[in-house]
Amino acid sequence: MKLLLITAVAEFEKEVKQILKKAQVKTFSYREVTGYRDTSEDAIESNWFGTEMNENESIMFYAFVEKENVDMVCSAITEFNAKQETLSHIHSAILNIEKSN
Repeated sequence: MKLLLITAVAEFEKEVKQILKKAQVKTFSYREVTGYRDTSEDAIESNWFGTEMNENESIMFYAFVEKENVDMVCSAITEFNAKQETLSHIHSAILNIEKSN
């Protein structure tokens, strides 16, 4: 069993849900979160917003998932990100569960 965490901009909510459904992840939780990016070290001319503090409407999914299903989710996310022409991507992290009740 693994703990799967997925973050993305809010606009990708539908796509993340489709990825989870396709990977047979039937139970998950999600919530709206504020994404933050510190651009203070970026060149001023490449910073579209003209500020050092950028916040985005984002979403975070989390689920306890079997390893085989995690691999399917990760493959689908990689495929989705490869097709994106925007800078935003879906991000995932997988944590081992040592014990659960």
